[in-house]
Amino acid sequence: MKHPTVVGLIFLLFLHAAIADEFQVYFGTYTGTKSKGIYVSRFDSKTGKLSEPILAAETRNPSFVAVSPSETHLYAVAEVNDAQGKRAGAVSAYVIDAHTGKLTALNQQISGGTGPCHISVDVRGKCALVANYGSGSIAALPIKPDGSLGEAATVIQHTGSSVNPQRQSGPHAHFICPSPDNRFALTADLGLDKILVYQLDASASKLSTNNPPFAVVAHGAGPRHLAVSPTGKFVYVINEMALTVTTFSYDATRGALFEEQTLSTLPAGYSATQRDSCAEIAVHPNGRFVYGSNRGHDSIAVFAVDSNSGKLTLSQNEPTQGKTPRHFAIDPTGRWLIAENQNSDSIVVFTIDPASGKLKPAGQTLQVPSPVCAVFVKAK
Repeated sequence: MKHPTVVGLIFLLFLHAAIADEFQVYFGTYTGTKSKGIYVSRFDSKTGKLSEPILAAETRNPSFVAVSPSETHLYAVAEVNDAQGKRAGAVSAYVIDAHTGKLTALNQQISGGTGPCHISVDVRGKCALVANYGSGSIAALPIKPDGSLGEAATVIQHTGSSVNPQRQSGPHAHFICPSPDNRFALTADLGLDKILVYQLDASASKLSTNNPPFAVVAHGAGPRHLAVSPTGKFVYVINEMALTVTTFSYDATRGALFEEQTLSTLPAGYSATQRDSCAEIAVHPNGRFVYGSNRGHDSIAVFAVDSNSGKLTLSQNEPTQGKTPRHFAIDPTGRWLIAENQNSDSIVVFTIDPASGKLKPAGQTLQVPSPVCAVFVKAK
């Protein structure tokens, strides 16, 4: 295992100096009696303090949000099955006010399936990529020059099943993102136990089957989300049902994935129950640490990364001080991690140790109703 280096610490110092001190943090939620939509807080990266959240936009079930590369627009799924009077979910576009944090709605389009649960924006800001969990489909929607969305130009319906009859009787696309070079889109399908790879033409919002078309995880693992290392050499997949992380090496020339390792996200000796599952995964900006969330166990698993092989070693399971950490986000400076505890309506801030990557509560907890996603935007 590689130890902290002077070069690594210098990298962090330059990173902190180059990045703005204050950010708007947008929280996606499940709406109902408590939540009304997307909330926003102002975050001070010097102190790790979040302001009291305010409602940035009223909208239904914005369970996942994404920001354009220019950070001028925000896109949110509406995780529903009846958008615009159709059997479908939706995606909405907003203009970001970097001073106040408020969002101004531009338009909404059908998501290309039911129950959309994840969205990302390609590297050049030309299209939005959507994963529809309910229907097991993915879609690419063009982003117009004014930031609004066009109708889906590509919709691909996944087919097949896997071994768990309750959870995997059909496809359930759970995640989609562009590759670092913007040539491919990587999709995790929980129902198929596959990471599917598509060729991406962002300018045309076109997705087409790659060769090789997919990589597999263990039967019944249920891949949920993935994260790509800063070098682009490794892809880390968190498996919701198996409570594991799978490390893949990544051939960027072909969009090919090769499994290197799979290991548990839970501490040794812990006996998982039916209420346990994994949710989010992220790589630290310096590439030396990987984080994954455990629901039920209600912890963040911290892994150290071997820089040569990309393989992981579990170093910590830090309680999230709440229930059901569906998501978490690392701030752009790499100094802080914000955990969103869905079932306790709480946001908890943690410090990240620069040498070990381990977490420690920073002493602040905020109330946000049913938080399930967070993204950072530079504030003005």
